[in-house]
Amino acid sequence: MKELKFQTKSGWLKLNADEVDKFAKGYIKFINSCKTERQTVKFAEEVLKREGFVDISEYDGSTSAKVYMKFREKALVAMKINSKLTDGTNLVVSHIDSPRIDLKPHPIIEDEGIALAKTHYYGGIKKYHWFNIPLSIVGVVVKEDGTTIDVNIGENEDDPVFVISDLLPHLDRKDEKVSEKFQAEKMNLILGSVPLNDEEEEAVKLNILKILNEKYGIKEEDLISADLYLVPAFKAKEIGLDRSFVGAYGHDDRICAYTSLIALIEANSDKNMGIILFDKEEIGSDGNTGAKSRFYMMFFRKVLKKQGFDDVEFYLDETLEKTNVISADVNAAINPSFKDVHDPANAARAGHGIVLTKYTGARGKAGASEARAELVAKVRAVLNKNGVLWQVGNLGKVDVGGGGTVAKFLAEKGAEVIDMGPGLIGMHSPYELVSKIDLYESYRAYKALLENL
Repeated sequence: MKELKFQTKSGWLKLNADEVDKFAKGYIKFINSCKTERQTVKFAEEVLKREGFVDISEYDGSTSAKVYMKFREKALVAMKINSKLTDGTNLVVSHIDSPRIDLKPHPIIEDEGIALAKTHYYGGIKKYHWFNIPLSIVGVVVKEDGTTIDVNIGENEDDPVFVISDLLPHLDRKDEKVSEKFQAEKMNLILGSVPLNDEEEEAVKLNILKILNEKYGIKEEDLISADLYLVPAFKAKEIGLDRSFVGAYGHDDRICAYTSLIALIEANSDKNMGIILFDKEEIGSDGNTGAKSRFYMMFFRKVLKKQGFDDVEFYLDETLEKTNVISADVNAAINPSFKDVHDPANAARAGHGIVLTKYTGARGKAGASEARAELVAKVRAVLNKNGVLWQVGNLGKVDVGGGGTVAKFLAEKGAEVIDMGPGLIGMHSPYELVSKIDLYESYRAYKALLENL
């Protein structure tokens, strides 16, 4: 009678450990080099081109093509087109932004002989996580003439790194709420302390500007037109004596971007299939590169037009109605030290496979996307048929947890949508943990669903 129960077990008891480790090594290489949206889009475009994908501008309307479109360097959509788009498509969509610290538009100041950079945090963070850890400055500066300059300080072995310094415990004995103790306006990055000379006002700040000018040819005003981010300077590593976890910054949600990209490259089917990489999910999917924007709809319109459909808007609705979307985003795996925030019967466990999340939202499912029972059944069938390890999971107890993904924005367009991704321990921290099993099974799940859903 045991077959009547739904039970999951550790994937280490079922899968080939060598295959799991091999896939994890490729992912570690990716996550070490892709800590921003721009870096991830650049990586994806290079992979797609190498695999024969062409820009949408080169698409001739055929029903046998591999096509992609990047948007404003921060978002991307790619498809293997195997029939008319109105037949529908299987999509795996993820986001490539992660919680981080941004530099303010006018960042550099000097105080007490130390040059500092003013910051503004991005996304849902625990601010105290970001004090006293090594940080890199990564991003772009765009000069007045339109020249784009890549900035990357701290990621190379011989680079200096940066720190947001906290107050020492000897002078911090006052009992305060965490929200009061760690204040955003005190998250100032230490840049240096050497004055240019003993005559200039703000001589340390001026020396920092001189170093930046010599290295990148920029001046202070150029920093106003810049996307400069602070990201952890440490590298992804295998975690544990048994090396069963991968620790890294940005698993949420670039782990799903990578696994879906590799799944699309390797998938082979007569169905239309594709991926979308969104920006801005961590701040509500707003902006022209987020899931609320129109860039991926523009891609579909271009494909429909090139395939000869005149009434593009009508056929776009028909296309979306027949489209299945896997909203590829992470869930929270149980941390054994903090089990009380979970409902154990409906919580993900590290190493038990990809997590199927029927609905998101908070409390009374507010802001949710909820998959129809019919879609859940189809997904189960595909995963079971292909031997993919999977489990179910909600983001914490009903009155404790909750959260959103990009799912609801695609559901609003009429597509069938379900959330699926690996469980993480320490989500939204500078160093999240994922089981290698869950990483590998996410790739296998996305590939099976692209081919068969």
